[in-house]
Amino acid sequence: MAIPKSYHSVCRWTFNPGKGGFVPSDMRPGWSADRLDSVAVIGLIKKKIAPRMPEHIELGYEVHYDTEINDQNAAAMADALLDAGMHLAMITPGGHSHFAYGGIASLDPNERKAAEDLGTRTVELAYGTMKKAWHPDPALAPSLILWNGSYGYDLASVGIRRMYQNLKESVAGLCRREAELGGKLHIGFEPKPNEGHPAMLIPTVASALLFWRKLEEEFGVSRKQKGVNKEFGHSEMIGLDHVYDSVEELDNNAMVHMHLNSQGYNDGIILGGPGKYDIDHGTRINGMNIAIAGLIQEAGFNRWKGHDMQVRAYDDEEQGIDRVVRSILYWDACEQAARRLDTPQLLKHLEQRETAKAEDMMRAALVDACGIFEELYKG
Repeated sequence: MAIPKSYHSVCRWTFNPGKGGFVPSDMRPGWSADRLDSVAVIGLIKKKIAPRMPEHIELGYEVHYDTEINDQNAAAMADALLDAGMHLAMITPGGHSHFAYGGIASLDPNERKAAEDLGTRTVELAYGTMKKAWHPDPALAPSLILWNGSYGYDLASVGIRRMYQNLKESVAGLCRREAELGGKLHIGFEPKPNEGHPAMLIPTVASALLFWRKLEEEFGVSRKQKGVNKEFGHSEMIGLDHVYDSVEELDNNAMVHMHLNSQGYNDGIILGGPGKYDIDHGTRINGMNIAIAGLIQEAGFNRWKGHDMQVRAYDDEEQGIDRVVRSILYWDACEQAARRLDTPQLLKHLEQRETAKAEDMMRAALVDACGIFEELYKG
């Protein structure tokens, strides 16, 4: 049986020289900004990662405006993507790099206006210089993801409600501008409970779903192609169930993009988990990921799956590249195992309260995924 096409995107921010802080900031000197810019990363992916992918996987690229992509390098980036046989999968306004007091939700009108302008320029660049790097299939048009890293606060006050209203008004304005340009992007929030503030607007999947419904009610913004960047690790960080999160997203037709990663506690091997900082391991093979792969297959989701990950603080450049390859192939193995799982039999066991037998089936699927990965990794 032919394996369906699968679309995976690689993130520019993965290719950094080192995290810094309590770990080295120069572990991978070849990835320093003066030696490996955003255009050169595309060449690195073409040379080092694409040849290790099976034929059914297509690759895309994810970037922040204006720190990783901007008006100066966009033309070269679009050409490099076309040359590499890749496409723009996701673009996001990097407001967290500039605005520390709420961004588009800010109570400071000057900051809010500047943050709104950044978002507008992001959309205009996507429809302008970068348009030729979109996938030819309209169903695979890029995602515009609004990460809430700047939509936060650390002071309890009645001003929080005003910030939330500012957020609604600003996003409604951005959506109207995007609709004027074509209405083809898939727009979603990436929920997160903290970072870069102790408390955030849009902390959970449910918060994002409610936000879009309010935007439709109050501002007439259609929820079509609006929703959530399904981010595994952010749910894991606060002990939420990212499998059920997936059900909510799919049930509301709101999964516009995916960020595959793990905080590490869920495979019994890598440490991390609730209460830890955002570790961003790559994808892991585990039963939960096989379940999510089955859910998105059942729902017909086949858009970009981004690998929002950081290589380990002790990895050199070749090891870092290998981490990205493994993350993609781990997920592909989970997808294939989910496809091979006898779902009707699994449901029959559950209907008959034979949960131990259902557990046996999921464990067998896990073993199957590990075997699939070994074959994929060997090439």
